[in-house]
Amino acid sequence: MLIDVHAHFYHAASPRADWRERNASRLAAGRKIGVTIHVASILGSWGRTSPIYFPSPRDVEDGNTALLALQREYPDLIRGYVTVNPNYTSQARVEIARCLDAGMVGIKLAASRRATDPLLDPICELARERGVPVLHHVWQHRRRDWPGQEASDGEELAALAARHPQVRFILAHIGGGGDWEHSLAVLRPMTNVYVDLSGSGVDGGMLEACLEAVGVERLLWGTDLTMDTGWAKLRYLERVLSPPELEFVQWKNAAHIFPRGALPAD
Repeated sequence: MLIDVHAHFYHAASPRADWRERNASRLAAGRKIGVTIHVASILGSWGRTSPIYFPSPRDVEDGNTALLALQREYPDLIRGYVTVNPNYTSQARVEIARCLDAGMVGIKLAASRRATDPLLDPICELARERGVPVLHHVWQHRRRDWPGQEASDGEELAALAARHPQVRFILAHIGGGGDWEHSLAVLRPMTNVYVDLSGSGVDGGMLEACLEAVGVERLLWGTDLTMDTGWAKLRYLERVLSPPELEFVQWKNAAHIFPRGALPAD
């Protein structure tokens, strides 16, 4: 089995007129790679009618509803993270309950509030109650602020994980840009934080450093928007790890952190 823990799909409200083709191409590429399950999110309207990282409640709901429809259309291939904007606490709590009750399996936090912000605490408490992981967008070692987002780095995610030790967190796209060595250094003792290998970065030594820092049992395979680099990392890991070790990264770790029954058994 092969579980992609960091996938994205588009929908009719996104800026892409070819959204159907892009969704179909992800599924087609997944078949070639051997992906068993795409665990995905839709980030509101992807910036069309409200900012990507500060989506309006309406955009959040529309994106999640579109993902639920995809999950129903492809029940053997797609699982969903419910995307929420923690700036709207009451709406976020209602949306999490709605989407988890409808079959989603995790929570997606992008860059709407920094991971150290107390507005994230009610969401993490719901994650604990429902037994679902939180996939958190991370910039590897944030050294400045960028317009249109409140990006968190690994140190800030570690602080959130320390406040919520019973919640399992996924540090998004270790290969997504920035100083991944900084992230790995602060994550070593944080046993409830897992590293998602997605992102377009394929730096030499990155995968070895991930293995050395958190071990094979805290790595999750994923692609984000660039499936080709995810495939490259998978092929590389086949040379670095033994077959039993590789299975942890391919699917066993994911099967452990998502709710029981959310993913197919081997």
